[in-house]
Amino acid sequence: MSLNSYGHLFRVTTWGESHGPALGATVDGCPPNVPLSETDIQFWLDRRRPGRSKHTTQRQEPDSVEILSGVFEGRTTGTPIQLMIRNTDQRSKDYGEIAETFRPGHADITYWQKYGIRDYRGGGRSSARETAARVAAGGVARQALKQLAPEVEIFGYMVQMGPKVIDRNRFDRAEIENNDFWCPDAGVVGEWADFLDHLRRKDHNSVGAMIEVVVRGAPAGLGAPVYGKLDTDLAAAAMSINAVKGVEIGEGMAAAALTGRENADEITMGENGPEYSTNHAGGILGGISTGQDIVLRFAVKPTSSILSPRQSIRKDGTPIEVVTKGRHDPCVGIRAVPVGEAMVAAVILDHILLDRGQTGGIRGKIGPS
Repeated sequence: MSLNSYGHLFRVTTWGESHGPALGATVDGCPPNVPLSETDIQFWLDRRRPGRSKHTTQRQEPDSVEILSGVFEGRTTGTPIQLMIRNTDQRSKDYGEIAETFRPGHADITYWQKYGIRDYRGGGRSSARETAARVAAGGVARQALKQLAPEVEIFGYMVQMGPKVIDRNRFDRAEIENNDFWCPDAGVVGEWADFLDHLRRKDHNSVGAMIEVVVRGAPAGLGAPVYGKLDTDLAAAAMSINAVKGVEIGEGMAAAALTGRENADEITMGENGPEYSTNHAGGILGGISTGQDIVLRFAVKPTSSILSPRQSIRKDGTPIEVVTKGRHDPCVGIRAVPVGEAMVAAVILDHILLDRGQTGGIRGKIGPS
């Protein structure tokens, strides 16, 4: 089992490598009659595309998606949707020097230890280039969500770059699309830009980031107890993204410092159903959505491809000092925002389909008969 797929009913298999001729995704389980065109998917791919700002890798890829199957006369047919994105700006020569070398912080050494063969050109399958296929599949999921649950909104943003965090008192959702960092706090954008420029140009270094993704308008009742928890699948989806080293829902790790009185989200009865005083749970209780905003955060480690020399070894075990050449993101978290959104969209659609199949949308009644 190669484990290149995720999802239950809405199931995605990604394929391809960073420097191969193309990469893409096979999407199975998409409902039929969903309006879908390459333009619908391209919108989301353009948000992740490399070279869109001076703060990301300058690899120039158009990331143009092609739909090869599963769509007829502009609508999905219910059969597998094959998506392909051609690679056009590979520079494999940049990686010739590390063919026999393991780069510190990369998956080079573990791929070699597991498989006894690795594609050293840009990291091959372990490259963040693979996430373009996820974003394409997420574009399909978003089109299906428009049909099945049009009230659902999914949006992500960066809340931290290295030690620098946003001021949530200045949170402005409209600002997210107005800067290179998907940052909702306009007051820190200039500071972040100067910080990142210094790291890359003067210090030859990189930095990590924290991304937050919110699902607004998801109905109560998504997910299932124990092994089918919504937060389990969301966490697994986020954790599978390249360079992600931590995931949390709601208060997450901070819940360890709270008391039960502080952490419990009190419930009252409102005109339209239950209302919660707070959202420490991040919109999920017992693995099932409450109807509140679902809030997920994930931490992205610093890019390991840096021009600063690092100590490592070759395949023959001899020591070597490694300086990674090529075109790389000084903060890979920037382009992780649309990737996180895509993975969350796929999981939410998957759980809507699962719930529809199991309960048919039936819900326990709360309030007067």
